[in-house]
Amino acid sequence: MESNKSKNVLLSCVVVFIVACLCLGLVIATGVGVSVFWPVQIETEEVSVATPIIENEIPDNDIVAETPAPDEELPEEIAGIIQQIETQVVQIRGLSPVEPVQRTLISAEELEEIVITEFFSDYTDADARQDVLVLSTLGLLPQDFDLRGFYLELYSEQISGFYDSEAKELFVVRGTTFGGREKLTYAHEYTHALQDQVFQFDEGMNYNEEACEIDSERCAAIRALIEGDATLTEILWFQTHATRQDYADLMEAFENFSSPVLDAAPPYIAADLYFPYEKGLAFVEYLFDQGGFDAVDAAFLDPPVSTQQILHPDKYPDQVPALVELPDLSDSLGTDWELFDQNIMGEWFTFLILHMAYNDSHQLPEDTARQAADGWGGDAYAIYLNEISDDVVFILDMVWETDSDAETFAEAFSDYAGRRWDIADEMVFGNATWRGVEGTVIMTLEGDRTLWVIAPEPEMVELILLELQ
Repeated sequence: MESNKSKNVLLSCVVVFIVACLCLGLVIATGVGVSVFWPVQIETEEVSVATPIIENEIPDNDIVAETPAPDEELPEEIAGIIQQIETQVVQIRGLSPVEPVQRTLISAEELEEIVITEFFSDYTDADARQDVLVLSTLGLLPQDFDLRGFYLELYSEQISGFYDSEAKELFVVRGTTFGGREKLTYAHEYTHALQDQVFQFDEGMNYNEEACEIDSERCAAIRALIEGDATLTEILWFQTHATRQDYADLMEAFENFSSPVLDAAPPYIAADLYFPYEKGLAFVEYLFDQGGFDAVDAAFLDPPVSTQQILHPDKYPDQVPALVELPDLSDSLGTDWELFDQNIMGEWFTFLILHMAYNDSHQLPEDTARQAADGWGGDAYAIYLNEISDDVVFILDMVWETDSDAETFAEAFSDYAGRRWDIADEMVFGNATWRGVEGTVIMTLEGDRTLWVIAPEPEMVELILLELQ
């Protein structure tokens, strides 16, 4: 559910990752620090199928970059600026380019065409409708939300640049000039190209569509590492090399910036889009404080495996999630039911469910939701869809670090459930039970384990509980 589960686990187009806004600490050339809320860019990364992992050597940080030949399609002045930024980013980040990167400037109109014909060409209205069924069951979207239309508008509204890791090509949306915003975007995106060349997203890090379908939580953590690193690098680039005019360009762009599509979106969407940048940056800064970019490089060779490790960097790399497995209940549920998705929810998305419901009357306070999710130890969820009735079965089996953590979550969930559903007239097997438009809802607590089930009728909940004993 990592949308791009940013979670994108609920999106069929998991090969597309999107980025939103980030709070950057910007420092102008004179060294005077300011803090602004700056919309950096929306970006996408396309990934291909898995291949065997290849070990990568980390190059020495004392590097002199090779300046690639100018791109013929770029204006000479812009090509010179881009080459200079690349050299500066290499010196800052300490990763040596393996080969030149194809760079392309595109217009806003060309970008919109790419969004429609490439990014979402395989994501149909029917796919989006099924995703909305699931997300509305979790309380994150209204049932009538136009998810595909929203993403088409959002991408067209927000994207300033992206690196295509399949084509190994870097795109920057051109404005009237190549000013501070474009330079900052390019520093970020070129960092992605360096990361991919040195660490190899697909082969080296096993960060690809096939792997993410199996473990979307791990991919959410890797994405946070990738984006946090690129964000720190662009900040350092701006601090070191930006001119007063670059700073003025950014301030002007910020003052004129608007994002009506994102502003009107259900709250979880924006929070999830920010995650790899805000939380990823904090994670990378923690590593950087421990050992500079050498420590960050080491994380690329031994990537984080959960959003818990991103949210709590001190738990990386030693504290790994417990393995939780759910049986396939398709046969037990009946011929009309199909397993739609099975994956890992993770600490971050658990927090989003409790705190970022689309109906604000259902939201728990941030501190309560955060404390409830903090003791996450591992989970597995399964979602079944009935294509005839549009009903949904949702199962979330979670283990917690301690029995106390499980109790804390169960208490918070009871508060959340009481805001969202009515208490059922009869309990299912003596467990806390609620009833709403989604059907029957139960929460069980046993030691360090909780089980959340949503199903159309109490008899189906009973069947599921018996199957999971």
